[in-house]
Amino acid sequence: MSRLDSFIRRLSAQRDILNEIRDQVAALPGDILELGLGNGRTFDHLRELFPDRRVIAFDRMARSFQASTPDPSNMVVGEIRDTILDFMGGNAALVHADIGTGHDDLDAITLTWLPDSVAGALAPGGFAVSGLPLEHPKLVALPGLDSVPSGRYFHYRRIAVS
Repeated sequence: MSRLDSFIRRLSAQRDILNEIRDQVAALPGDILELGLGNGRTFDHLRELFPDRRVIAFDRMARSFQASTPDPSNMVVGEIRDTILDFMGGNAALVHADIGTGHDDLDAITLTWLPDSVAGALAPGGFAVSGLPLEHPKLVALPGLDSVPSGRYFHYRRIAVS
C-alpha cells in the first residue's frame, strides 16, 4: 500500500471512530485531550464535534495552521510524556492520541508510557482513541467499526478498577 493510501486510511479511521463515539463522549463531563496537535486537523474536528467542550492540545511545539491552533490556555507545549503528567487524575472525557511514527522502534518507546498516561488522564467511563494500541488493565477495547480495517486505529473505554 502506498504511503498516501495509508495516510488516507489512518485519517478516515480516526474520523469514523471519533464521529461514532461523539454522542457518548458528549454525555460525559470532562475535557477533551488531543495528544499530538500536528497541523491541527483533528483538533479542528474535535472542536466541531464538541463545540461547548474545552479541547486541550499537546505537542512539542505549536506548528499548526493558525485557524487550527488552540489559544494559549488550551495549548500544552513540551514533551507529551512529561506534560501529560499535570493532567493525571481522571478528568478527561476523551483522550485522542495520534503520535505514532510508523517506526516500530520509536513507537515501542512511546508505548512504554502512553497507555498509563491515557488511562490516568481519563475519567472512569471516558474514551480513548489512538493510532497505537493501548494495552492497559483500565482500558477495554471497543468493537471495531466496519469502515476501519483491523489494527488501523483503536478505541477504548476506561473502566473503574480498584
